[in-house]
Amino acid sequence: MTTALVTGCNRGIGLELCRLLIARGTEVVAAVRRTTPELEQLGAEVVAGVDVTKADGIGRLQTVLSDRMLALLINNAGILRRTPLDPLDPEAIREQFEVNALGPLRLTAAMQARLARGSKVALITSRMGSIADNTSGGSYGYRMSKAALNMAGKSLAVDLAPAGASVAILHPGWVKTDMTGGTGHVTAAESAGMLLARIDALTEETSGTFWHANGEVLPW
Repeated sequence: MTTALVTGCNRGIGLELCRLLIARGTEVVAAVRRTTPELEQLGAEVVAGVDVTKADGIGRLQTVLSDRMLALLINNAGILRRTPLDPLDPEAIREQFEVNALGPLRLTAAMQARLARGSKVALITSRMGSIADNTSGGSYGYRMSKAALNMAGKSLAVDLAPAGASVAILHPGWVKTDMTGGTGHVTAAESAGMLLARIDALTEETSGTFWHANGEVLPW
């Protein structure tokens, strides 16, 4: 049985990704800060108390995984804080960098030895991290942290290539979740299905590409 590690999966897109992976017969290790009844009912191996910005949480995952290798690592954990120009809130911006950009990088680095030829790493980012696509401004912390995550994903694609691991940088679409206040074009389940399709199609040759969940290649 193949093993997938998914972060931020107690609700929304992450929960639906776990649901789909388990239905495929994948062994899912679900890393969350706080679990939920919905996640517990899926049959995933839930590891609660994991904050991707903290070394102790990542260390707990290492212990739980023991000697298991990862076929798939999905970095889905993320936060959105409203950060306009006026008033500027540097602490809220810094928090988003820690969770959205540095957290996935720290976790992927920690799991590097568990990634072998054919392994895949998915970074759930946002087209709001695209500089070319920014026509509305604002959202400084979210935009800046996701742009940083995109750059991390591109570098990871280069650095993990010798081991044969591939990296997908994925925008999930405008999804109806708590983060978006229930607004959006697609449900979390629909988004998760499209994201897995992109991950399935990922190859060593396409590693490091920035995709919309619908398959469109997005501008940097």
